[in-house]
Amino acid sequence: MEKFNFKRKFGQNFLRDKNLITKIVSIANIEPNSLTIEVGVGKGILTEELTKQSKKVLAYEIDNELKPFLEEKFQDINNLEIIFDDFLKRDITRDLEKNKYDNLYFVSNVPYYITTPILMKLIESKKYFKKIVMMVQEEVGERFSAKPGNKEYGSISVFLNYYYDIKKEFKVNRNMFVPVPKVDSVVISFSKKENSLSLKNENVFFQLVKDSFQYKRKNLRNNLKKYDLVKIEKILLDNNFNLNNRAEQIPVEVFIKISNELS
Repeated sequence: MEKFNFKRKFGQNFLRDKNLITKIVSIANIEPNSLTIEVGVGKGILTEELTKQSKKVLAYEIDNELKPFLEEKFQDINNLEIIFDDFLKRDITRDLEKNKYDNLYFVSNVPYYITTPILMKLIESKKYFKKIVMMVQEEVGERFSAKPGNKEYGSISVFLNYYYDIKKEFKVNRNMFVPVPKVDSVVISFSKKENSLSLKNENVFFQLVKDSFQYKRKNLRNNLKKYDLVKIEKILLDNNFNLNNRAEQIPVEVFIKISNELS
C-alpha cells in the first residue's frame, strides 16, 4: 500500500489521522441496528471505524486495484460488504433490499469531483437517511449551507435545505491527506428536516428550482418564461418579492409555495 499509485481521475486523497476519523464517526451518532453507506473506501481507515459502530456497512469503491488489499484487510470483518463499482451507476434500493436495519446513515470522505452528484443521488433515491456526514471541499460546503442573498446560494442549496438541516461541523487542513490536495476541507452534516411546508409534487419543485437558477444573472421573469407568471408573481408578491428578483434571493419556503401553486 505504501507504493500505491494514486489516481487523479478517481479523486483519491486518503485520510491518515485516526483521531479525525473517530471525530467524524462520532458526529454521525450512529444508533444500534443501523446500516451505514460509505462511498470511496480508499485504505479503509474510515470503513474500519464504521464497522465498529454499525450493524452493517455497505461500502462502494470504484478502484479495482484496491480490491486485493481491502479483501485482505477486512477478511475477518463480518458486517461489511464492499461493492467494487461506480456508486453513481448503482441502484441503491436494490443494493439495500437484502439488508434489515432500523436506521440508515451515510458517512463518507467522498471524492470531491462527484460530491454534488452523490448528494443528488441520495435525495432522488427517496431513502430516509437519519443523518448524512460528509467531508467536502471547503467552498462546496459553503455552497451547500448558503442562505438566500449569498452569492453561493444555488439550486443545490435549495434542494438540500428543503430536505435537511445543514451544519458545518469543523474544518480539516489539507495536510491531513495523502497526497496533499490543493484545498482545505470541511466536515458537514445533514440531519433530516421535518418541514412545516410539504410538497405536492417533488418533480415540479425540482424542475422549477433548476429553471429558476438556469441563468444566474437573469431574473425570475426571464428564467421562468415557460411558466404561468401570473400565478408565480402572486406568490412572490405575497412574500415581498417579485419577478424582477433573481433566484438567489428567494428562500426555500417561497419556492415550495410556488411549486405547490403550479402543481
